[in-house]
Amino acid sequence: MFKTLEEAQAYCRENGIKMIDFKMIDLMGRWRHLTIPVERFTQETLARGIGFDSSNYGYASVEKSDMVFIPDLSTAMVEPFVETPTLSMIGDVYVIDEPPRRFDQDPRGIAAKAEEYLRSTGIADTIMTGPEFEFYVFDHVSYHVSPQASSFRIDAEQAEWNSQIDDRKNLGYKVPRKGGYHMTAPMDVMYDLRSRMSMMLQERGIEVKYHHHEVGGPGQLEIEIEPGPLRKMADATMMIKYLVKNAAFAAGKTATFLPKPIYGEAGNGMHVHLQLFKDGEPVFYDPRGYSGLSKTALSFIAGLLEHAPALCGLTNPSTNSYKRLVPGYEAPVSICFGTANRSAVVRIPDYARAPEAKRFEIRSPDATCNPYLAFAAILMAGLDGVERELDPVALGYGPYDVNLYRLPIEEQRKIRSLPRSLDEALDALEADHEFLLKGGVFPKALIETWIERKREEARMINLVPHPAEFAYYYDL
Repeated sequence: MFKTLEEAQAYCRENGIKMIDFKMIDLMGRWRHLTIPVERFTQETLARGIGFDSSNYGYASVEKSDMVFIPDLSTAMVEPFVETPTLSMIGDVYVIDEPPRRFDQDPRGIAAKAEEYLRSTGIADTIMTGPEFEFYVFDHVSYHVSPQASSFRIDAEQAEWNSQIDDRKNLGYKVPRKGGYHMTAPMDVMYDLRSRMSMMLQERGIEVKYHHHEVGGPGQLEIEIEPGPLRKMADATMMIKYLVKNAAFAAGKTATFLPKPIYGEAGNGMHVHLQLFKDGEPVFYDPRGYSGLSKTALSFIAGLLEHAPALCGLTNPSTNSYKRLVPGYEAPVSICFGTANRSAVVRIPDYARAPEAKRFEIRSPDATCNPYLAFAAILMAGLDGVERELDPVALGYGPYDVNLYRLPIEEQRKIRSLPRSLDEALDALEADHEFLLKGGVFPKALIETWIERKREEARMINLVPHPAEFAYYYDL
């Protein structure tokens, strides 16, 4: 939004801004924030930053825990959900020094280093990243975990399970299970809310391609945005999650990007479209190649598929992620590629045929990831495939231009599958992460800390008795 402090200060004076809010990402992918009066926003803020205790952000303690964050003026936006006029911007984490130096475990810095590494290879100078955002909006959610009880309950006005309500006014028009795709009003009760969310994004420089009701009947929605550079799209991902959740909250509803909040319904993915450009020319296009893809594109795909299990440790880092990645839904489980194939990990859209539009998407990620780490890891996996000149056909990854679930069982068994649990994904990441260390993009200490914390998370959740276990085994 701004290039200089003077521009920002002038905007604050002209628009009555009273507070400056700073948002920093922690290791797990949550925004933290700190706010100062506008009068304290000076050149000193940009030069020396504002101190905070980074140990509470989850990073490896290889440095002193006292660090500073320095705001990025270009990310400034007006806060839409507070009474006091507030300008908000993202902060980058620095180690206290003379002058402060960038902390190598800051996820936003890792995304920037991945882009720098891309340019250093000479393969391309720009990666365009296009995430899609699926989420549920509910009218009620409650959950409880204790030694003697565990439960959760979700409700949505439009869900088919509310069709029988007779003790209060009921107008019908409920959405059938897995029947919400592109549903229109009056069943699409959140059309206006999606439009408000989309307008907030547009006003903040995030271009919305379209929005619609997704497959999930009890309030699954999707907003798709135009692609952009990797770090900018990671910023946009954090902004979208923030705006969606707060806009729903302001409307008396609750939004979640949880990959699988409802048993038997469609899950929430975050498909990521990818394109490379060099000197403005598309790197992935070749009219003579399979589906119009160049050799570089196919090697990039091979890198994604070769490292797909390890990538899951960063792109699908919740135990709930693996309740979405199961056969029988549109979520992919098969490590292969194909044109217009939604059951493959990598899908080439058949409609994107023009040179400048030629791209493919990796369909496995979900929005429980830290987007800076996930997008950087995706880029590094693809580049590893290009640098090693991997051939996805020779490696047996396809192409498969058929519904994989309809293949004979013998053929299905020939195709490797994604991890079935977070533990399996972390095992894969622990065994296969050298590609992330190239060019110093990912610090080894961060990967080790990530694996350790995620294993602890999985271990805790796996120890909790599940209500379904009582239904299946209580009487044995």
